[in-house]
Amino acid sequence: MKVFLAGGTGAIGRRLIPQLVAAGHEVAATTRFDERGSMLRSLGARPQVLDALDADAVTRAVCDFAPDAVVNQLTQLPQRYNPRKLQPWYERTSRLRTTGTQLLLGAAREIGATRFIYQSIAFMYEAVGPPVVDEEAPIALDAPEPFSSMFRATIEGERLALSSDGVTGVVLRYGQLYGPGTYFSRSGDFARQARQRMLPIVGRGEGVFSFVHVDDAASAAVCALEQGAGVYNIVDDEPVPCREWTPAFCAELGAPSPWRVPGWLVAIAAGRFASETLQNSRGATNAKAKREMGWSPRHPTWRTGFLADSSWS
Repeated sequence: MKVFLAGGTGAIGRRLIPQLVAAGHEVAATTRFDERGSMLRSLGARPQVLDALDADAVTRAVCDFAPDAVVNQLTQLPQRYNPRKLQPWYERTSRLRTTGTQLLLGAAREIGATRFIYQSIAFMYEAVGPPVVDEEAPIALDAPEPFSSMFRATIEGERLALSSDGVTGVVLRYGQLYGPGTYFSRSGDFARQARQRMLPIVGRGEGVFSFVHVDDAASAAVCALEQGAGVYNIVDDEPVPCREWTPAFCAELGAPSPWRVPGWLVAIAAGRFASETLQNSRGATNAKAKREMGWSPRHPTWRTGFLADSSWS
């Protein structure tokens, strides 16, 4: 199969290309920067240097390659994660998930591609109902800005991906990524925060996180080229409250034990949504992806992947 990958040099894209090549697919992958073309070649992809919001460039690149499937793994996120300074980054990512998706889908229809894979997120569920939810759970569309706008854009991108005539859409709602190139790697920003004791347990630490290793995130995209249609949570098998994973993460890094702080203090320092997430967020179940896509994480739990697998460094 010929696969056009938008976002080839991101955390998932860099792990996805070798898996696609190993599965026998021919890959073209995008980057905004000329100097990253050699990286894409070394991974086995044909580089496409373009701005993903340039309609003419996207259409030309997709049509010239003539793929069977198009994969949107486009994001633009900061190296340092500060909830108070996310707005410009989320605005760009929101445009990539709406306008970028429209452009890719238009080109896919023009060339006759029949499958479209869209990157979404599994940590935008509203804090209602059971601690672990499925794909039908409500989305936190009324979250404080800039999260509300980003969630709305993400859902609009999902709608676009699933409603294009002649193209089967598969939406992959990824959990919190860990592994190389992510915030939860040893060199990532959450590791920096943990070492500086800036990653606390908030309140009773009841916010539930669903993690997924970046290699498992990539393998789900490979599965989605041939299996599934609709929305899928791509997470590991063990959703976990913050009071468990935070001290384990710190211990693995050799960082100090996390502080325990009240929610109101975090709301002042990092914003209300950060405080609510660490206290009340919902985890996600991967049962539908296992059942319909035949996907299973190689790292079924953060306890053996997140902490014991050297590849997360």
